Amino acid sequence: MTEEPIAVIRGRIVHGKGLGKTVGMPTANLEAVPGSEIPAEGVYASKVYIRNREYIGVTNIGPRPTVDRSPNATVETNIIDFDDDIYGENMMLSIEAFLRPVRKMGSLQEVRDQVDKDKKEASTLLKGDGNDRT
Repeated sequence: MTEEPIAVIRGRIVHGKGLGKTVGMPTANLEAVPGSEIPAEGVYASKVYIRNREYIGVTNIGPRPTVDRSPNATVETNIIDFDDDIYGENMMLSIEAFLRPVRKMGSLQEVRDQVDKDKKEASTLLKGDGNDRT
């Protein structure tokens, strides 16, 4: 993809509820810097920049209707092939492509299955096969 990103969000990684980790899909919860332009609710293919490296991710922007009833929007990213402890570190997200709307699912397992599909689509869109990183 050579188009301009939908948005670029910078911030610090903060603790979430930790539920994704319990089913093998940890997320980096981003506390965006004040004044950040956050795109509309949805699930997006994203490029993730942390520790001077680029990764591919799937970013949920908005509420998390399957895991809580809070109307508060979150920015959380499942980073593909990455499982380091990054709490407190700075991260930049380049939101590249809309994948689907946020929706309530029947279980965390159903969420995981959908995120696996989203990861494949994000990898295809952003890197061809998702196996090579810059």
